[in-house]
Amino acid sequence: MKTAGQTKALLSADELARLLLSVAAEQDRLAFAMLFGHFAPRVKAFMMRCGLSDAAAEDIAQETMLAMWHKASYFDPRRAAVSTWIFTIARNQRINRLRRERVQQADVRLDPSDEPDSPASGEDIAIAADREQQVRSALSALPTEQATIVRLSFFSERPHAEIARELGIPLGTVKSRVRLALGRLRTLLDGDA
Repeated sequence: MKTAGQTKALLSADELARLLLSVAAEQDRLAFAMLFGHFAPRVKAFMMRCGLSDAAAEDIAQETMLAMWHKASYFDPRRAAVSTWIFTIARNQRINRLRRERVQQADVRLDPSDEPDSPASGEDIAIAADREQQVRSALSALPTEQATIVRLSFFSERPHAEIARELGIPLGTVKSRVRLALGRLRTLLDGDA
């Protein structure tokens, strides 16, 4: 009598392809279960040999098998063997996991904006005051409706939808006026006017 392990080891490449094609065509749960039983332990062992913990390797194996179920229709037996196709999915799952972990670690690092600002020098204060005066002058050169929207949007930090409700004008008009005002301000501040 064959044990489950012996049965798994005896599946030929053609049988594996037939099972996967059955999953793709008919969403055959029995075929999927046989593929799962055959590949999940192999994927897990491979991931552990790649340095992942037991739990992480188990997660990758589960994610790989789920991806196999969802992507079975993409399998083409003329292009690759089932094992090659599944282990490519597993490799991609591992890469995605490493990327997610890297992003999470980057989020934990200190944010440079958390550092206190160094005291402004006299020159910095003079430059900022001059720039503020230029902005005020440019704002006063805008049509009243554009200047009002710029003040509400940028100085009061109000969302465009809220500005539209408050002023009783369409949202598109608010966005259009902001765009026109910013273009005009840019021209005025760059000295091209």
